[in-house]
Amino acid sequence: MRCPFCWHDDTHVVDSRVSEDSTAIRRRRRCPACDKRFTTYERIELVLPTVIKSDGTRVEFDRRKILSSMQLALRKRPIAAETIDEVVARIEYQLLASGEREVHSKWFGELVMKELRKIDEIAYVRFASVYRRFEDVSEFKNLIDEFGRSSAEVVRS
Repeated sequence: MRCPFCWHDDTHVVDSRVSEDSTAIRRRRRCPACDKRFTTYERIELVLPTVIKSDGTRVEFDRRKILSSMQLALRKRPIAAETIDEVVARIEYQLLASGEREVHSKWFGELVMKELRKIDEIAYVRFASVYRRFEDVSEFKNLIDEFGRSSAEVVRS
């Protein structure tokens, strides 16, 4: 692998570890030319479904887009980066498990909100407000009331 610092053609693997969710191999590398170290990740490349956007256009699933939107929703929240990576991996797995060649962005957005709700309610509300295009406070209130109803149902169970 080429060094990202000096572009030397050959680097050495110093350490390899399997990620916590066993979906990637983390490799620490060292460049013999400039002696700098860097990390690479090796992942299985699978064909994920195409996402059909609300305007009808089709785009390839992009892990980075989902990761960045989740990081934005989770900004300044006490959630570890590893947890975010695990959630994104679960979303990818559910997309693969669907067996579909194409999925609508609405289904995909609901899947993201479901996963966010499990780890952080504030991030869920942030994401939902943008995803569902809230235009006034009453929509926020309805979403928060929904939390109250679902919490009451859990207590009764």
